[in-house]
Amino acid sequence: MAGKRKNYGAEFKAKVALEAIRGEMTVAELVAKHGVHQTLINSWKRQALEGMSGIFSGKAEVKAAEKVGEIEKLHAKIGQLVVERDFLA
Repeated sequence: MAGKRKNYGAEFKAKVALEAIRGEMTVAELVAKHGVHQTLINSWKRQALEGMSGIFSGKAEVKAAEKVGEIEKLHAKIGQLVVERDFLA
């Protein structure tokens, strides 16, 4: 029977990926230090490098603005439903 999968937090992933990007230790040394498979370290490193370009391109700001717009729409819908519920009650 296989063991339960371990879920790593974003902070831990970022720390390990940053260590891998720095290159001060080899991937094998990072595996021994953190007890994480090398495939995970390599994928976290790749994700971190891909995500950095989004930070500097302004995509994060666009996503934040979209979230604000979505939240405003949802609040308006909630208000509408509350008014309808009160009218029917």
